[in-house]
Amino acid sequence: MAPDPRPGRADHLGDRRRREPHGRVRRLGLAPGRERNRTRVARGRGDSRGPRGQERPHDHGRRRRDGGRAAAPDDENGPVIRKTALFAVLALGLAWLVAVPLWLDPGNAALAGLLVSLMMFTPAIAVAIVALVTRQKGFWRFVGAWPMVPIGRFVGMCVLGLLGPIALVIAGVAAVSALGLVELDIEHLSGFAAQLAAAAPGKDMPDPHVLAAVQFIAIPVAAIIPNGFLAFGEELAWRGWLTSALRPYGVWPTLLITGVLWGLWHAPVILLGHNYGRTDVWGVLLMVGACIAWGAFFGWLRLRSRSLWPAVFAHGSLNASAGLIMVVLAATSPYRPEIAGPMGIVMWILLAALVGILALCGQFRPAKLVAQSTP
Repeated sequence: MAPDPRPGRADHLGDRRRREPHGRVRRLGLAPGRERNRTRVARGRGDSRGPRGQERPHDHGRRRRDGGRAAAPDDENGPVIRKTALFAVLALGLAWLVAVPLWLDPGNAALAGLLVSLMMFTPAIAVAIVALVTRQKGFWRFVGAWPMVPIGRFVGMCVLGLLGPIALVIAGVAAVSALGLVELDIEHLSGFAAQLAAAAPGKDMPDPHVLAAVQFIAIPVAAIIPNGFLAFGEELAWRGWLTSALRPYGVWPTLLITGVLWGLWHAPVILLGHNYGRTDVWGVLLMVGACIAWGAFFGWLRLRSRSLWPAVFAHGSLNASAGLIMVVLAATSPYRPEIAGPMGIVMWILLAALVGILALCGQFRPAKLVAQSTP
């Protein structure tokens, strides 16, 4: 029977309800398009209510609360924590597994270079395992690898990621020199010349100024190939998957937890003297501090650009430019990497100042940060 077209009337198939067992109510014979259209209009206005004003429970996790924190549904908090814990165990465990040969033969420089490069892909492997085990959908969008839009912002943030760390490293060199922590020799490059002579004893070496200029010009290229390629193995995990997974808990907890895990992941090589020349727990703690500081900047690039790639370029750029201070250091200058190096305490302060300025300028406001909320 066709529904009565007159308003306010309903036939026995139109708007009648029937009470079923267990208290459920089922609507029979909806008038064609009436309820569906009303629902579409409500959704188009951003309303989270269903046909009869009933709130759709799956919309709770999509709203922004508490100053822009991306709120996750209560029943998803557990899985997010479990996925993050699984990722952390896998990433840290695989790093130690790859580093075992270095501990057995710590003086093998060639082996160290190879294994450190391989180790940089262990976070990506950990993420891949978690994604497969949990059958995660939309993976590349979730980690920010795709899409690369809006194109103007994407390109601009990639350029900032490429050049920003170089500028910060140079600023760090200037700062430690101004503080009297190191002595620079830009005129003669005596420290760089001594390094070249030690690397090739008894051989004639070209002018160190020429080599220094070539090295400096090559930094942006080296930031992409090979350093950007290697950095992708880490950034897919740290600024890609982990940053997006932790976003329901707020921006600052996300940046802090990501930085801590990133720093602890370096422990197998830090305890062998990498970066700081220390083989104790203080070296690991220094690396955690450095990763929190640099990670806040990389995390801002990721969140502000809604893309993983600016952080990849920034990580590659940092690795490519980290040795700049050794080029301009005087041969007789004291040098303590835990204070004056690119991962040292002075650089932490500079990065903290930068992040503070960005925060004061509103760059960490919820509307500016658009990473995914739930894995």
